[in-house]
Amino acid sequence: MSKKVIGQKKPKIDGMALATGKPAYTDDIANPNALVVKLLRSPHAFARIKSIDTSRAEKLDGVEAFFTYKDVPQTRFTLAGQSNPEVSPYDRLILDELVRYVGDEVAIVAATDEKTALKALKLIKVAYEVLDPVLDFEQAADNPTVVHPEDNVHLNFEIGMEKSKNIVATDIQVVGDIDKELSKCDVVTEGVYYPQAQAHAMMETYRAYTYMDPFGQIVVVSSTQVPFHLRRHVARALELPMSKVRVIKPRIGGGFGGKQTVSGDLFAAFVTYKTGKPAKIIYDRQETFTCTTSRHAMRLKVRIGADQEGFIRVIDLDVLSDTGAYGEHASTVLGCVGHYTLPLYSKMRAIRFVGHAVYTNKMPAGAFRGYGATQGTFALESTINKLAHELGMDPTELRLKNIIREGETALHWEDGTRLGSTALDRCIRKGKEMIGWEEKGLRRRVGPHKVRGLGMAVTMQGSGIAYIDTASAEIRLNDMGDYVLMHGATDNGMGADTILAQMAAEVLETEMDHIIVRSLDTDYSPYDPGSYASSGTYVSGSAVVKAAENLKVKILEEAAHYLEVPVGEVELTKEAVHWVPNAGEDRLNGDANPKPKAVSLVELAERSVLGSGKNQLVGQATFGSEISPPPYVAGFAEVEVDQETGKVDLIQFVAVADCGTVINPNLARIQVEGGVAQGIGMALYEDVKYDKQGRMLSDSFMQYKIPTRKDVGTIRVAFEESYEPTGPFGAKSVGEVVANTPAPAITEAVYNAVGVRVTDLPITPEKLFMRMSEQNS
Repeated sequence: MSKKVIGQKKPKIDGMALATGKPAYTDDIANPNALVVKLLRSPHAFARIKSIDTSRAEKLDGVEAFFTYKDVPQTRFTLAGQSNPEVSPYDRLILDELVRYVGDEVAIVAATDEKTALKALKLIKVAYEVLDPVLDFEQAADNPTVVHPEDNVHLNFEIGMEKSKNIVATDIQVVGDIDKELSKCDVVTEGVYYPQAQAHAMMETYRAYTYMDPFGQIVVVSSTQVPFHLRRHVARALELPMSKVRVIKPRIGGGFGGKQTVSGDLFAAFVTYKTGKPAKIIYDRQETFTCTTSRHAMRLKVRIGADQEGFIRVIDLDVLSDTGAYGEHASTVLGCVGHYTLPLYSKMRAIRFVGHAVYTNKMPAGAFRGYGATQGTFALESTINKLAHELGMDPTELRLKNIIREGETALHWEDGTRLGSTALDRCIRKGKEMIGWEEKGLRRRVGPHKVRGLGMAVTMQGSGIAYIDTASAEIRLNDMGDYVLMHGATDNGMGADTILAQMAAEVLETEMDHIIVRSLDTDYSPYDPGSYASSGTYVSGSAVVKAAENLKVKILEEAAHYLEVPVGEVELTKEAVHWVPNAGEDRLNGDANPKPKAVSLVELAERSVLGSGKNQLVGQATFGSEISPPPYVAGFAEVEVDQETGKVDLIQFVAVADCGTVINPNLARIQVEGGVAQGIGMALYEDVKYDKQGRMLSDSFMQYKIPTRKDVGTIRVAFEESYEPTGPFGAKSVGEVVANTPAPAITEAVYNAVGVRVTDLPITPEKLFMRMSEQNS
């Protein structure tokens, strides 16, 4: 059957409303009389609070409440938005006697207005015992300073924590004999890489509005990617049953993984819990930069062995990850470094992955688009490019010789899983054609001091988390013959509501304007883990498709009963169910009272809801998968380097993606473009910097450079569709994989242009100029 809605360039169902400024975000719908919550934060990277004097601040008119570490529950928790029970350690309190980074919370102030709350903060006097911080993550293990000396950190799983050594998590995977296979290799290539911490830099900062409903339930209206996980965290932190917490998600002004970790919500909820009054917290831009989370900075040591023919036989990865002051996402990001890089290549005979995540006294790291795959791809693909030079092979041909193909398994997949879908080979060939790989060559001079270079990389990700992520959906036929889709997926700007409506409309043979989409309220919406792990299209989409199919069966059965015909002879259309008699059989011949040929959906709905049917037609489904089908991207960069200044201009970036069936080409394209732009920022501009005391220097857009439209050159996007047999209409994910290739492709293009291989990001003009100078001296 030809698709009517799937694959069409449908506009976002909320696009016009958001573009015209409709009140749809958290602060738009907050009670204007809500208490304003502000936080006093630590000026020290590591210190113990000796005393807090709030007496002067308490005298201010309009101050409602103060809270310190002595006033909060002593149950430890994690802020990581992960399925229950979380893998991340429970190493936090709402407020703690120990502050572990500059910006850690010291006290909570609630006042009638922002001016009063800010004035009150200045009047609080705190005495600290300043401790020696751990600021260099390469010196964290076995450091005399222990970031978490407390004895009540809780783990739900064994993750290789050695808290006394500042090691949060350890991950070791070995298949085959590394040393034996390396000894057989004709070429062994090595490299050490430092992908940096990166800020999410979303438009809407972190914010939440809370109130107590008439029945004693705390309602949290939050700009969050993980409403159901947020509910659980608030309940645990406040020592309440989950039934006493409700989370509502309005529209979100961007997240990129940052809002997969809870931020200010707990403080507003605590104020409401203690005072019974509505409360609101909004992080300013400086707090968003300095007091939330970033991408994990890492050091990755890579060894790759290959034979003379170019077959990659060994990959050896050693990873050290800086998780900062708390352990949210520490073990899972670390594991994903290997999980989303090693299966790219299928000709290996041995692999080894050794990883450690360590505590430091810096802002915590957390979830960020790419989730470990970005750092792993930078290191692995940079080394693959280096290997290509040492073998004298075209880097595209080296990859085509080694990439995993459909039906193959990877050495990393010890359960023998076979790859169900891939078009990565076609992505590589298409990208070569689009960038002009053969015609331009890897290096060419375009001026007296300007040289252009080409570079490329490939990557993979996942589609949800196998065996863990499950999503539910419900679709009902309304009394007016239209449909209401209830789901728990979190649309944080990427268009999840739109593509889920497309899927429902396709199954139910209708138009999208007949689908009313409702999300998200944890009291009413079906369960969904939220917007992370690239799960929206594959996991939530599969649940919606199954729910729609379930409803369609019920509609056809009800209509067949009404029409008094076999259910196999009725057909659903946009506005009715029609009787389609078997070929060659005239069901109406000789019948004085012929049966009606169709029943409208309006009449059918009225009968089921209002009339004698007494059975509103509702479709429900839950979906979880035993696999996480990988999407793929081949990325190609063309740069121009000024040899006199070290300035790198990105001329163009080509990204060719395999995300299975493309559900909505417009939305998929902007996902690719946005992810590529973030990857360009990581390669050339963005860097979270600290001074020697642990204070963040890059705490505003004046100091933290993100690429503008003029900085990203021409981004060109294409799709090479595969068909994923386990996905909805053959679809896989696309949201995260798109951020991974710019860093290795751009660094390789710079190397091809000027012969300098930068392994510590970003590639700033100063850094490149100095290294060109060192090379020429």
